Amino acid sequence: MCGRYAAAKDPDALVEEFEVSEVLVEKPLDADYNVAPTKSVYAVLDHRSKESDETVPPVRQLRVVRWGLVPSWAKDPKIGSRMINARVETVAEKPSFRRAFAARRCLLPADGYFEWYTPLGDDVPKTKAGKPQKQPFFIHRSDGQSLAMAGLYEWWRDESKGRDDPDGWLLSTTIITTSSTDDLGRIHDRMPLVVESEHWQQWLDPSRTEAADLRQLLTPAGETPLAAYPVSTMVNSVSNNGPELLDPLPLSEAVPGTAL
Repeated sequence: MCGRYAAAKDPDALVEEFEVSEVLVEKPLDADYNVAPTKSVYAVLDHRSKESDETVPPVRQLRVVRWGLVPSWAKDPKIGSRMINARVETVAEKPSFRRAFAARRCLLPADGYFEWYTPLGDDVPKTKAGKPQKQPFFIHRSDGQSLAMAGLYEWWRDESKGRDDPDGWLLSTTIITTSSTDDLGRIHDRMPLVVESEHWQQWLDPSRTEAADLRQLLTPAGETPLAAYPVSTMVNSVSNNGPELLDPLPLSEAVPGTAL
């Protein structure tokens, strides 16, 4: 799964990198080095209003969304905390995601993401629950570009509020994941799917609905130029947030038994 990531770029940088035409951000988000589920994050999407002629290209937008997708039919938005990831193997069929996959796809910009490796050996420290202590790793593009994680978005309306009440609508998102098949699989068995820049327009185009065609646009993060290194266990707590969470940790200071 992908349960934590870093997103520190400001809107101006994302507008340039993702060729955004319209910024719908009331208040810029603070740089976040420990993005966790239910937090607000940036999403890039192509939007076509219902009144627009389908011959008119959709508009590339930058929006703020909440991580944890809430289906439009959900009775309680709390369901979103369990919908932070969508498995690519079932995303086109699962009721929670299939309609969004068909028409509401987005990109979630990230500086990189965190995964936790379980060290091997008899000398691995144990947690209070008696389980092996895990070593967090930060995984990022080695070329310095943003990871354009493949995502879906959905609108949910709070029926207790008026239809014209802007606070009555929630825009939420999920990250699409796949099995790890390369060296990164030794850190964790799942990883986010990314969309390379040459496929952004096709992926975001709401008029594309064929599941097989859409899947061909997705790339396992491990097939992009990635680097991974251990970081401090401070990232384990969502209350910790700062650029120091991305500082490489010498292997000699990592959890004993960590060796990739």
